[in-house]
Amino acid sequence: MAEHIVYQTGFGNEFKTEALPGALPAGQNAPQQVVHGLYTEQLSGTAFTAPRAANRRSWLYRIRPSAMHPVFRHIDAGMWRSAPIQDGTTPPDQLRWKPFSIPQEQADIIDAMITMAVCGDVGQQTGSAIHIYTANKSMTDRVLYNADGEMLFVPQTGALLFRTEMGKLSAAPGEIVVIPRGVRFKVELLEAEARGYVCENYGATFRLPDLGPIGANGLANPRDFEYPVADYEDSEASHRLTAKFQGHLWESALEHSPLDVVAWHGNYAPYKYDLARFNAMNSVSFDHADPSIFTVLTSPSEIAGTANVDFVIFPPRWMVAEHTFRPPWYHRNVMSEFMGLIHGQYDAKAEGFLPGGASLHNCMIGHGPDASTFEAASKADLNPVYQGNTLAFMFEARLVYHPTAYAMQAPQRDRDYGQCWQDLTKHFKK
Repeated sequence: MAEHIVYQTGFGNEFKTEALPGALPAGQNAPQQVVHGLYTEQLSGTAFTAPRAANRRSWLYRIRPSAMHPVFRHIDAGMWRSAPIQDGTTPPDQLRWKPFSIPQEQADIIDAMITMAVCGDVGQQTGSAIHIYTANKSMTDRVLYNADGEMLFVPQTGALLFRTEMGKLSAAPGEIVVIPRGVRFKVELLEAEARGYVCENYGATFRLPDLGPIGANGLANPRDFEYPVADYEDSEASHRLTAKFQGHLWESALEHSPLDVVAWHGNYAPYKYDLARFNAMNSVSFDHADPSIFTVLTSPSEIAGTANVDFVIFPPRWMVAEHTFRPPWYHRNVMSEFMGLIHGQYDAKAEGFLPGGASLHNCMIGHGPDASTFEAASKADLNPVYQGNTLAFMFEARLVYHPTAYAMQAPQRDRDYGQCWQDLTKHFKK
């Protein structure tokens, strides 16, 4: 059973929370002495001079400062990779993978991280990496922070409990959790096993997309995002502090828990979101809308209208468009698309795309419905249909995703994926 956790709500809000009365200073951020003998520390997620609307920072009042740790030593990163990679040539083919199995040996989420594809450059703080985790062990005495990017977790099986510096967040399949760059946390499994997806975003922090002609309401509403309240660990037990820094993993031994923030205030903190709260927009006349209409979060790039990476979902929704082809049409896109399936069936594929699996359609690679889906949708009665048994998502990036050598050679790779379009019939008539 998950612990009872209290949340604060509202995306990007200024929050204040204390686990002990009076721990938050009144009227200033860093008084000469903080109540309860706490240390003051600022955690900045953007440059100090970033515009006010984009500035992200929080003030932490903790038992020990984060500078208090022995020297880090380099450790094996397992199957976790970072951009750029030199794993061979990326082919202009459609790629798909079957679900990855949970390992027999004990593995926490760090040990179980499998990098599928990367783009950009972690040193230049651009692009992203996509991972799949298959874990069967909690991070009990191990804490992670990622200096390379923020991490968007998408559980597919198995509920998780995130213990972070700012408090606790739980996430079951159908929910997501975002851990900002630099925030320390550990992940406990609330079930025997857990599998899911991670987008490691090297670029600008995720934010809500602008709504444009949609207006003031729709898609993901700010009030539905949940943030933790202060909840600290005052522990003298040994801990391993793992750091992801410049594409490598490092570790330091601590004689205390680093999750010791007693109070905090600011707008830079972990958060969760229930994807069932997404208010989907769709066509009520004809044609299939662009997938951008399903964007939950976006990491903008320096080019207006072109994302470093978007997080898009395809949730349960009504299909009512008339005189039209309802599934996604055949298309080629300058953006690169990595898809995963949380549960159910995706409407563009009759078979082969399974929960826990994945597909990658890179820049300008043609893709769309398989042959059987095309034939069925071309002849279907266009009555209103509730498409309820589905929850798919997409990480869409402006840069080409380069699959890792492991992903290309994995037995889970569907090497016959391209065959799903080869049976399309020629219907042309003069």
